Formats: sequence, structure tokens, C-alpha cells
Amino acid sequence: MSPIEYSAEVAALLGRVRRRPTAGWPWRPGEQVPEGLPVKQSWGWLFAPDGRVLTLVNPRDGICSLPGGSLEPEDAGGPGAALAREAAEEAQAVIGRPYYLGYLYDRVGSANGGHECARVRMAAALRSVGPSAPDPASGRHYRRLLVAPGLAVELLGWGLPGLRQARAAVATAVQRLGVPAAANEAIEELPAEGCAVFPGPGFRGAC
Repeated sequence: MSPIEYSAEVAALLGRVRRRPTAGWPWRPGEQVPEGLPVKQSWGWLFAPDGRVLTLVNPRDGICSLPGGSLEPEDAGGPGAALAREAAEEAQAVIGRPYYLGYLYDRVGSANGGHECARVRMAAALRSVGPSAPDPASGRHYRRLLVAPGLAVELLGWGLPGLRQARAAVATAVQRLGVPAAANEAIEELPAEGCAVFPGPGFRGAC
């Protein structure tokens, strides 16, 4: 097995990664959210052409995450709209059409005032990123990495349930986006000045 490639700067960042304990929410792949179960969050596997996904690292606490967050009134109840907005706010990212993967069932409802809710997962192309900036909602200034989906699961600390999510995301991305099933395993930080990643009409250049 060849070693995973990354720069000394990325190595220093990864050395500070701290994994969150898993919440244990059941994963419902391919199932639509039942009527009456509110969708409170939407998170996305955002793919580059080589099969890697955008993974965010907060350098202050070492916590890794995928882009996404809570639905807001301006999202009009749409998980895809929420994902596009959150990706722009957190990672200054422009994404393609989001594809629904399934949802996590949160029985405890920590994102819904103690009432059960759904946390949706989606996949989309990562079209481009703009100049790096703090998230206006939280003030967090994330570092933006491209990471193979399996390695992203390791950084996120999601274990086997996360691996099942990643497999569903990869299968959709292979079919819908034409990415390879076996991703490039180099870990790369996207440039602070921004760049095109998965160019479509109207995009020029690349990372």
C-alpha cells in the first residue's frame, strides 16, 4: 500500500484533529423522510473530479466536519438550498445540483428542542471555492481539505455508520457526477485565494 501524500503544513493540521464521539443516529439510506418528521439539518459530501470530498477542519479545536448545518427560514424547507447556503458560508463553496442520499434519524432531537427529527445527507459536485473567510454565522475560519471519502470518515470519527454513508455518497457520485469509484488518496488543502474545482459552464482554471 502506497503512503498517503500530504504537505508538512497539512500534517501539522492533521496532528491537531480531535474526533467527536459518534451520536449513534440510525442511517436510513435511500429512504425519504417520513411525513411529519421535521428535517432540521442538511450536510453534504461535495466531490472533486478525482473522487475526493471537501472536508473542513476548525484549526482552533481540531474538529472536522462536512459542509452543512441547520435549515433556516430562507431555505424554505429545502435541504438542498440549506446545503448550498451553508457550503457558501462555511467554505465559500459553490456546488452543483445536490442529490439526496438518505437521512439520519435523531430520536433524541438535539437539533429540534428535544423532539425527534431528521438530519439529511446529500451529494453534489464541488464547483469552486472563493477566497477563504470566516463563517459569518459562527466566526469559525475553516481550513478546506480535499480528502478521499474513506479517509474523511476517519477524520470525522464516524466509524462504520459513516463508512456506510460514504459508500452511498460515492455510488451516487460515480453514477451522477462521473467521478472514479477509487478516489485519489492524496490530502490537499485548497488555496486560500480560491479556485475552480469541478469546472462546469462558466468556470475557468482549476486548483
